[in-house]
Amino acid sequence: MSVTAAPALLDRDGLNALVSALVAQGRTVIGPTVRDGAIVLAELDSADALPFGWGVELDAGRYRLVRREDGAAFAHSAGPQSWKNFLHPARERLWSAERTPEGDVSFTAEEPAVPSYAFLGVRPCDLRAIAIQDRVLTGGRHTDSGYAGRRERALLIAVECTEPGATCFCVSTGGGPAADPGYDLALTEVDGRFLVRVGSDEGAALLEQVPHRDARPDVEETARATVDAARERMGRALPPVDLRDLMGASLAAERWDDVATRCLTCGNCTMVCPTCFCTTTEEVTDLTGDHTERWQHWDSCFDLDFSYLHGGPVRSSPRSRYRQWLTHKLGTWHDQFDTSGCVGCGRCIAWCPVGIDITEEVAALDAERAARETETD
Repeated sequence: MSVTAAPALLDRDGLNALVSALVAQGRTVIGPTVRDGAIVLAELDSADALPFGWGVELDAGRYRLVRREDGAAFAHSAGPQSWKNFLHPARERLWSAERTPEGDVSFTAEEPAVPSYAFLGVRPCDLRAIAIQDRVLTGGRHTDSGYAGRRERALLIAVECTEPGATCFCVSTGGGPAADPGYDLALTEVDGRFLVRVGSDEGAALLEQVPHRDARPDVEETARATVDAARERMGRALPPVDLRDLMGASLAAERWDDVATRCLTCGNCTMVCPTCFCTTTEEVTDLTGDHTERWQHWDSCFDLDFSYLHGGPVRSSPRSRYRQWLTHKLGTWHDQFDTSGCVGCGRCIAWCPVGIDITEEVAALDAERAARETETD
């Protein structure tokens, strides 16, 4: 069966069979489920653990679960976690060292067992985010071997969006509710059933193990129409300007002072962002001093010590740290990786404790630039 196979149709039993087939392959299946008042990503042993009948209400600084009457499994927006948590974990040991009584020191590189993940329910925005992290962490001269190993063995089952949230703005970042290439299988939920498209040979082989039937043309048309309709119902939007140019022209903007009075520099936005990748390392020594370990863990440009050089941090004010984050995300990321660092998932808006809205801030910077240009004409 080739990757050009005709779309198939699964019912809920077929979705359960899909998860069972993945587990039988020895894969760790990760997908959305309800826990602690949110839709989180966790290991699944059955499709029954998916958030059937749950949706979310989102706004700046607000996230609430709500019940749905239709029993849909994937009619919810992105939760606080992304697949970064598994491919680029928050904390990872790199090596350890031992000192013998004679004073000799030996080093041992960490070689953990690489999990074989199957990600079920990857949103199109997160599919793009994974592609961006691929470029960042494996596309240059210095590959993150831990990320590369996990990514190479990961199977991606995307789910197209039919219900965008109030903080979603993927369309204005060049994406959309439809899944771009890069998935092994792509699902579209239609009236309690799941239209399946194949994106790889591995996905095709997996589908062959699952009871399914060919999708009728009218089901395909309904799925396309539903996804197209979602495209028109984004809750937010970035202004339709060259964001790289806007960021470069706004380094001295007064708006940074406004946002600095609200920003707590807590780093929540970088923690929930599916593309932020910064890390630092620390050495941890036991009480004897004979054993030490080096750990890599996430860091944030909002951390005061992130830009520390001899004598103190380069970016000591909230203004400078927020400006660094936003101008890098939307501007200089292009210079490094030929892409924006934002996929429009809206997590940074929903999970900011003071409700700072990236789309609002960019619109304000655009308006300020336009006012400056008018004054100089």
